[in-house]
Amino acid sequence: MKVDYYEILGVSKGCDEKTLKSSFRKLAMKYHPDRNPGDDTAEVKFKEINEAYEVLKDPQKRAAYDRFGHAAFQNGGAGAGGFRADFSSSMADIFDDIFGEMMGQRRGRTSATSGRERGSDLRYNMEISLEEAFSGKTAEIGVPTTIQCDECSGTGAKPGTSPRPCPTCGGAGRVRAAQGFFSIERTCPTCQGRGEVIADPCGKCGGNGRLPEERTLSVSIPAGIEDGTRIRLAGEGEAGLRGGPSGDLYIFLSVKPHELFQRDGSDLFCKIPISMTTAALGGAFEVTTLDGSTTRVKVPEGTQTGKQFRVKSKGMPVLRSTQNGDLFIQVTVETPQNLSRRQRELLEEFEEISSSENSPQSNGFFSRMKEFFEGLGES
Repeated sequence: MKVDYYEILGVSKGCDEKTLKSSFRKLAMKYHPDRNPGDDTAEVKFKEINEAYEVLKDPQKRAAYDRFGHAAFQNGGAGAGGFRADFSSSMADIFDDIFGEMMGQRRGRTSATSGRERGSDLRYNMEISLEEAFSGKTAEIGVPTTIQCDECSGTGAKPGTSPRPCPTCGGAGRVRAAQGFFSIERTCPTCQGRGEVIADPCGKCGGNGRLPEERTLSVSIPAGIEDGTRIRLAGEGEAGLRGGPSGDLYIFLSVKPHELFQRDGSDLFCKIPISMTTAALGGAFEVTTLDGSTTRVKVPEGTQTGKQFRVKSKGMPVLRSTQNGDLFIQVTVETPQNLSRRQRELLEEFEEISSSENSPQSNGFFSRMKEFFEGLGES
């Protein structure tokens, strides 16, 4: 008696297509003959899994199975013979996933006709200061990578010889294998999909066609570059295999936080404390900007904490432009501390002769608060 298809795949009768496919892939990989060589039980289980999935993945076949069970596919019933006829094409996407994972690669990574592979891309993390981002710089970096072997010119074969077509796949890079009633295609195990083998490898690189080396590169950082910017250096990654093209080098930039300035795009922001007397009577202060110059900022009398002053064109350079952002300065009024007796006397005298006009915000606030609660009491 045949086992229930849902039970074979370990799913419930009402499961969706995603759950069904996920369960099938896991079981197919677990019981695949390549992973269980010589295990007849695993091969039988593998066929049962494929048969169950072939029926349940098709809405019409699944509906027939849910209604009539296995009888729906006997004696020429609905779907009879359909599994073997269209299995190869309908399962191609799933087996490509399975064998891609088993062989450690996916289709399209190698060229079987030439045996050449593109080199890997490399990543380099670089941290710069805000001053360096402001002015730009040229940096020398050391990158561990691989270069093409000069002995064999990247072919991997001993000088005077050359790679020959793989005898297993005939240069195709992939082989077909029969598994009972169907056949599958996978990467050639002899040449690893390259389509070529090296009978006499190069003595310097051991047949790899590449050699490890730390390269020193000069990188130009433009003025105004922002945190998180990625710079691509084409062809500066690892050398390709068997003379293939080199990968690229990607430099990821991060800008260190600054002690005085904060950045927002091309604008800069900073907070500067001023004395109570300067805020009350007015005055001025000087601020040094990132370009090394000093700028005089005038403070009008009666300035409050949080007042912001804008200094045009003293921010960061706009990348690949002649323009600069602005510098925004926010002042905080500092309350006097460690007062002498005379200073205290003067402040107390000032307090005595002060009126609501000297502190309109605080007086206005407390007046509104009083009115608010008096209103609540009346209501």
